[in-house]
Amino acid sequence: MLSPVSYIFGSRHEATVLPEVLVVSGHKKLLHLLAYVREYSTMTTYTDTVFLFREKMVDYMLPAGKVDFKGWSTPRVLTSRSYYRFSNSQGLDSVSDACQHHFSWSDWIGIIPYLRVPEKLSCVETGRDTIWGKYSPFEIWTKSKDSVSINIDVLADTAGAKWVRNLSGFFKKGLEFNRIRLGFDFDNVIGDTMSALDLTGYSVDMESTGRGYEMFRFNKKDEAFFVETTAEVYILDREFISVKEAKKWDKSSFDIDEIGIYEPADAPPLPSEIQLLVWRVDNIDKNEVKLDVVPDQNMISHKLGGRNFKAGRWALLMLKEATGITKFRARRNLNRQWDKFRKTRKEHNGD
Repeated sequence: MLSPVSYIFGSRHEATVLPEVLVVSGHKKLLHLLAYVREYSTMTTYTDTVFLFREKMVDYMLPAGKVDFKGWSTPRVLTSRSYYRFSNSQGLDSVSDACQHHFSWSDWIGIIPYLRVPEKLSCVETGRDTIWGKYSPFEIWTKSKDSVSINIDVLADTAGAKWVRNLSGFFKKGLEFNRIRLGFDFDNVIGDTMSALDLTGYSVDMESTGRGYEMFRFNKKDEAFFVETTAEVYILDREFISVKEAKKWDKSSFDIDEIGIYEPADAPPLPSEIQLLVWRVDNIDKNEVKLDVVPDQNMISHKLGGRNFKAGRWALLMLKEATGITKFRARRNLNRQWDKFRKTRKEHNGD
């Protein structure tokens, strides 16, 4: 904050108070943002359900001018904690911290670097402006002093593609988006433009039929499955950095274990059912789970100390042991056997 400046104009003393300004070095060409994310995703068929609650720390790297570094506008995961619940129509109810399926949509929704405030709101302190799609509202802008929020129904207008550019590859056969709604919150907005520097957080609410590819071992072939994702993103910190620093972050040249998960103070408490899921996953006795697994009988030999191989595979194993699996090992074994033969013959002949 710059201090008031007093000056003399003629015989009059006047004081001018300058507004707070952000001074940016010319060498700091990229805006780096750090954020905390909560996501809730559900993948279902008509009989099976996988629910995911995940907390994660993510970052964004946005060029603030002309610079030879692309950066990234979608959230890059730095560290995360996952909690899964599996259920089906037969009464299954199990939990885990891991799953072979990736079905959440939140990683594909990013930040638009610059936005222009609608003309209707640019000259007022408080107001609302609705931009209509063909049949329903497309964007609803709400302004209150220096805070601006935007609610977007992406599917209400073809212009919605600008908000979900990274989803363009998913609009293809076998996948249908039933709902894509986004919300963005900005603060300290001055004038008629906003940037990622003013962003305080955003939300995601999506539903799709399919995920762009089959979920092997989840749904049967040609069986429909459905995915829902809601996510809350809280911007924790931001700073301008140099290209050199940005490249270090790009290569992850830091100890990832040192990056913890930091929940913002304004994040609401977790719902009771989510707290229960977290407790169940955190209290899994993994050693007991391993002991409960029934060994595959095909891997157990019927002969004590023997090997459970068919004749053909046993012969192949003996061949590999005798000759080696490479020319080098075969030559080395042959030389060793020849030296052994020569030594035994010399001893037999009394040489």
